Amino acid sequence: METRNILLVGVGGQGTILASKILSDGLLEKGYDVKMSEIHGMSQRGGSVSTQIRFGENVRSPIIGAGEADVIVAFEKMEALRSLEYLKPGGRMVINDFEIPSAPILMGAAAYPENILGELSAKASVSVCKAAEIAEELGNAKAMNVVLLGALVKTLGLEEDVDWSAMIARNVKKGFEDLNAKAFEAGARHI
Repeated sequence: METRNILLVGVGGQGTILASKILSDGLLEKGYDVKMSEIHGMSQRGGSVSTQIRFGENVRSPIIGAGEADVIVAFEKMEALRSLEYLKPGGRMVINDFEIPSAPILMGAAAYPENILGELSAKASVSVCKAAEIAEELGNAKAMNVVLLGALVKTLGLEEDVDWSAMIARNVKKGFEDLNAKAFEAGARHI
């Protein structure tokens, strides 16, 4: 199998790294060689966070270069725009229709870009997910990361042969396993 490259991008506190760990566990369970790297930036202050996951038969490096990502999952729309250069021709983007204004926007020094989804759709194959709304309907908006994970797993065609509920239970706080399993299923159905 050819190595596949997945980039997850978001803002600190959105659960990007947790989603990446669950995905990596599932891919390992399925028998793939998996490499994962994280970039935190100023994540504790609402800055960008990204994780790169590469999987296949024999993966030599955890790093994804520009133009190499098969799928980009953006937990926030502006982060999707920032990461577009990493998408390979013919790649897909799964974008959470969600906005988190950066510090310059909050201070009035900049404006949140308009029509991000339209701009991205003109340049790439885009699936839009209202993960925050889905998670809120399930009872906890913080589960939007697992909604997006479900959408990603469905996009990759990896929903079979892995007990994703077990992977979720292994990684989330006790007492939140059922909620997150439902969030995963909702995300997979949404795509």
